[in-house]
Amino acid sequence: MQDGPELSGAAGSDRAYVTLVTNEAYLPGAVALVRSLRLSGTAADIVVMHTGAVGPEALAPLGELGARLALCELLPTSEAFNAAHARGEIHGRNPFTKGGKPAFHTPLDNFVKLRLWQLEDYARVVFIDADALVLRNCDRFFAYPEFSAAPNVYEGLVDFRRMNSGVFTARPDAKTFAAMLERLDTPGAFWKRTDQTFLQTFFPDWNGLTVYDNMLQYVWFNLPELWDWSMIRVLHFQYEKPWQANHPKSEQLAPLIALWRAYYTGTGVPEDIAALPPPA
Repeated sequence: MQDGPELSGAAGSDRAYVTLVTNEAYLPGAVALVRSLRLSGTAADIVVMHTGAVGPEALAPLGELGARLALCELLPTSEAFNAAHARGEIHGRNPFTKGGKPAFHTPLDNFVKLRLWQLEDYARVVFIDADALVLRNCDRFFAYPEFSAAPNVYEGLVDFRRMNSGVFTARPDAKTFAAMLERLDTPGAFWKRTDQTFLQTFFPDWNGLTVYDNMLQYVWFNLPELWDWSMIRVLHFQYEKPWQANHPKSEQLAPLIALWRAYYTGTGVPEDIAALPPPA
């Protein structure tokens, strides 16, 4: 088995928020996320796992924001597994028909998330995708059991049957990681939505967070009656990313994109999220 992540600096807490950046195209998202975590007032560490595809200069802004950097290798998966989970294969066999995944989305890289179970500097971690914002303090998540995640709600009630792996709780443990690797890459293995499908299978009795703990951006126009700024803790930009220029849903999501840009630049972050206007 390959060695675990190479962490910079020393742990300042036994708890950490963790995100993942596997190519430089996701760095704007990570910057906005780390800044939003800092503004939330958390005392937990913030760890950014990254692969060798992201250079030191590109990572520097994250270090300046106080994030602890963790260099990770891709998982030691077989050639057959890698071919089955290549972008063309994943998107060809199970197209994303509800929204558009950006060209820089690399499905196979998603499995690097599993390396957070190797972060044994920490007793408890909360994973948050790099295309999300923390709008209010989420430290209560650390008290939740492993494995807790929110339902994949963005279109209708049927979505409650599936979890979304953009926010979840975990307990780092080398034995859990080894068990995951053993189950992940078996002959003929195909995880339809990569890490998300795998984690729901590995943790079939997953504990449910609320939709407000991982609010998916499409709720803004698909289920506006569900939107409540006073309750949202994490806003997750699934599908199109707010730093993409003129993506197909830019106009529909303009207020959310403006909010993301405020966190990214550090300018104009609202003092009271609950006072923001609701969906039109």
